[in-house]
Amino acid sequence: MSRTILVTGAAGFIGSHTVQALATRGDRVVGLDNLNDYYDPARKRANLDEVRQALSESGSSEAFTFIQGDIRDRQTVEEIFLSYEIDGIVHLAAMAGVHVSIENPHLYCDVNINGTLNLLDAAVGRIGIQARRSSFPTFVFASTSSVYGNAQAIPFREDDPCNRPLAPYAASKKAGELLGYSYHHLYGLPFTAVRFFTVYGPRGRPDMMAYKVLDNIFFGHEVPLYNSGNMHRDWTFVSDIVLGVVNAVDRPLGYEVMNLGRGEPVSLAEFVQVIEECVGQKAKVVFAPMPEADIVSTCADISRARELLGYDPQFSVREGVSRFWSWYQKHVLG
Repeated sequence: MSRTILVTGAAGFIGSHTVQALATRGDRVVGLDNLNDYYDPARKRANLDEVRQALSESGSSEAFTFIQGDIRDRQTVEEIFLSYEIDGIVHLAAMAGVHVSIENPHLYCDVNINGTLNLLDAAVGRIGIQARRSSFPTFVFASTSSVYGNAQAIPFREDDPCNRPLAPYAASKKAGELLGYSYHHLYGLPFTAVRFFTVYGPRGRPDMMAYKVLDNIFFGHEVPLYNSGNMHRDWTFVSDIVLGVVNAVDRPLGYEVMNLGRGEPVSLAEFVQVIEECVGQKAKVVFAPMPEADIVSTCADISRARELLGYDPQFSVREGVSRFWSWYQKHVLG
């Protein structure tokens, strides 16, 4: 049975893939994005064009409606919930990036906390929506491995303490998880927070490491290799992440928090090497000290997601990088 799913951040990296996956399988998708200039809005419009082309080829073009608007605008959010009977919410819209959040913490808190609050209010009918339904939509919230702070225990488990975030970005995401619990407790809203671990792949943001290395190779942009590349990350291909997100919106679980990663950390130096091998050309990296808001290693314990979501990541780093490289050649290099 077809459902109507609201996807915020629909023009972004993970958002555009989520829209495509949901619409292709038969859901009606309402996508919301403000197309801000955190990175070039033309890249986001290109993402939407890719989605529309893919949906047209699959005969699903009527399944996607895009709305340009801001989650901080309560009226915009209210109008969406008045216009559509929303069965599920995939909340991916956010100000991303640990380091930039240190420079502009007020913006990060405004978008990531107040914007999330507006959506939660709309989901339970608190902002002027008169027609109350017998059940609430399932709310899936995109959180981050950054909430674990400088955790020493590897792998990271969902029941580890997460009370010492290293930057406003992580703090704002933890706040979103806590707000979700409040709305679950008060109203019974099904809320699942999924903590993403270092996602990469086609349509990736230009400020992400994989994209920056390719730009470095072809356009001469310097890429800092922090801590001489001796930093391990749980690199996770975007298609695997989307599988977890889609399964989460299909399964109301009360209140849950779970990791979405691959569970197999790879060093930054090795990841760059895999990119170089795929491209057949060396990147000119610049060694740099590890920033204060960074940590040496991340690694997800994904046993909870396996059990509750049937989550089963399929893409090795080498295959994922290969697919990202193919996309980059077509859509960036032309």
